[in-house]
Amino acid sequence: MPQGRRLAAGGLRYADRPMSRPPKEERRILASNRRARHDYDVLETFEAGLELTGTEVKSARAGKIQLKDSYVEVRGAQAWLVGAHISAYSHGTHTNHDPDRDRRVLLHRREIDRLMGRTQIQGQTAVPLAVYLKANWIKVEIALAKGRRLHDKRQAARERIADREADEAIRGGG
Repeated sequence: MPQGRRLAAGGLRYADRPMSRPPKEERRILASNRRARHDYDVLETFEAGLELTGTEVKSARAGKIQLKDSYVEVRGAQAWLVGAHISAYSHGTHTNHDPDRDRRVLLHRREIDRLMGRTQIQGQTAVPLAVYLKANWIKVEIALAKGRRLHDKRQAARERIADREADEAIRGGG
């Protein structure tokens, strides 16, 4: 029998066996910036990688990350996540990371150019919405957003309440 045609238990060649399960595409949320959806109107979202050190990865996987008051800034030809807090790793040594350092966001060149062009428009900014684990990679969801004024926030709250009441009326009447 040829080398590549060995049979597995059950008589099927390795290539002929059905996959045990489909590949995972789900994501596990490590941190979310719920305040961002309240303070901003989200216009567009990007998925990007984060450049982290080893202890930052371990701490982020443990959920020790905060996105409150953080934003994405373009400096030169690179995007940076500013203001995100990743707590020091509990089992780290003297080589532990600085919790409040700026972290590089890994985007394609044209995405960085688009982000830079849009953030220079009055009232638009780039804010992180969530940090999550996707197939063992730590990703950040970045939103290109426009700031809401106080009356816009009140209007959005009224709309949410009206939608919730309408849903309850439909469920209660059906």
